[in-house]
Amino acid sequence: MTMNPIEQAVQPIQQKLRAKSASLLMSIEGGLPRIMTLWLALAMAGCTIRIIASPLKTAPDLSTIMPYVLLVGAPLLSMALALYWFRAGDQLPQPVYRLAIAGRWRNVNAAEARSHPLYGSSGIMVSLLVGMLLNVPVRSLEYLAAMPALAGPVPEWLSTLRLMMTLDVVLLSSLYTIAFVAALRRVPLFPRLLVAIWAIDIAMQLGIAQAVAGTGGLPTNVANALHTLLDGNVKKVMISVCLWLPYLLLSKRVNITFRNRVEA
Repeated sequence: MTMNPIEQAVQPIQQKLRAKSASLLMSIEGGLPRIMTLWLALAMAGCTIRIIASPLKTAPDLSTIMPYVLLVGAPLLSMALALYWFRAGDQLPQPVYRLAIAGRWRNVNAAEARSHPLYGSSGIMVSLLVGMLLNVPVRSLEYLAAMPALAGPVPEWLSTLRLMMTLDVVLLSSLYTIAFVAALRRVPLFPRLLVAIWAIDIAMQLGIAQAVAGTGGLPTNVANALHTLLDGNVKKVMISVCLWLPYLLLSKRVNITFRNRVEA
């Protein structure tokens, strides 16, 4: 079939972009040990600086150190576990019931899916992978900027805020890391997992606001800053949903890779 001039002009660009995305995907997958080592070094340095820079009234104790241990260690443990859980990700069974019903699709067997030219986590999918992975340092930096190290007795509102903010950064960093590995290993449940994480993310922001608002003595300036932070987090999740949910539902690559189906 003869291509029109526009298709002829676009095809080399598409091939170049595919090659670059495939190369980036191989770099990410082969560089996971280096990424984990770099995270360990940078996160430990950031936490150390935050503790030193905080106006502590007493010497740091276990309650001071533990949030930072979790901040550094949770993504590493989550990635190690996910790499083990999903070591044969693309061989895991397809779900019994389809939730993604948009579009017209035809099921194919696993062997036919793997031989399809669009099968795999390259292409635009690489941008989603990078975004999920970057979510970890971004959340951690926000946590370090918002929460000083604490030692000794603190007001109830501050204790509640520290608990909820620590739970948020540890839980969501771990979940986005697991989702990253699930996408990398082509786990069939990845799209559902990411949608569930988005819902958990929004629920956590609302939960933090409700928990902290329920304690007495919250200063007005802290309340305003917290509202700005949580509102920004919710907006970031909603932007991700608007950008990526249509892709997860309608992309040919996503459907052949994670759902073993092609256009009918």
